Amino acid sequence: MKKMIVLGMLAALLVAGCGGKADDQPVLRFTAIPDQNTTELQQRFAPFAEYLAQELGVAVEYVPARDYQASVEMFRNGDILLAWFGGLTGVQARVAVPGARAIAQGEADPRYYSYFIANGETPLLASEDFPAGIANHTFTFGSESSTSGRLMPEHFIKTNSGQSPAEFFSQPFGFSGSHDKTCELVEAGRFEVGVVNYKVYDRRVADGTTDPTKCRIIWRTPEFADYNFTAHPELEAKFGVGFTEKLQQVLLGIDDAALLEALPRKKLIAAENAEFAGIEAVARELGMVR
Repeated sequence: MKKMIVLGMLAALLVAGCGGKADDQPVLRFTAIPDQNTTELQQRFAPFAEYLAQELGVAVEYVPARDYQASVEMFRNGDILLAWFGGLTGVQARVAVPGARAIAQGEADPRYYSYFIANGETPLLASEDFPAGIANHTFTFGSESSTSGRLMPEHFIKTNSGQSPAEFFSQPFGFSGSHDKTCELVEAGRFEVGVVNYKVYDRRVADGTTDPTKCRIIWRTPEFADYNFTAHPELEAKFGVGFTEKLQQVLLGIDDAALLEALPRKKLIAAENAEFAGIEAVARELGMVR
């Protein structure tokens, strides 16, 4: 009887020990700014996480972010160690976490741009010149922390008019929260004009979600650097020296179109912090980075 009790205790200790070891294994948690429908993002990033886990040999988990600033805060606090940021949120995160590095971006991201879009009932038409006439129409940005939906459009408004949005628009402007929502609000006439990430608009037109006659492009902005994967310096401590480089190579090696659709991008290329110096300069000028 005593022998059975001892054996039982040993077995319990072994099980507990194995469980402890499993619990101690570090998990690579990552997020993405919620620039599109959050439910869709979670579905898209599930296979992306599985692929990273398989290639890196570590547990990987996608953690949805409530909003743009929540993604920056999670990175600042070390709750996530990798993030698919926009240009502005990437700058904010790297300023908050010394040693953080931009390691990958979409092939088109160094030459990104936005569309100013207008409801089809307005008299506003497409032009190569900045559409100064939008000043007298209701207007919405995307998220307050969006590069293509707020930061750079605000910069172009100020550059072309010499006024801040508060001075430029005759009526209070809004923030939709995401690019998808901006398209929906402008097409429905809730706002007469808005600004949106070109990739989201083009995707919505292609899949029939947005009618380009009811929500039309009136101006394409100049180009700027935008989205990027940013790595936390804690990756090296948790997963070993050289892990960040390994992660970068895995990201750059993705050639599965279905996986890249999560971003959505056709190819990833290397990125470095210096490429976003222009974004940082604009963000500091507008008081969005200190």
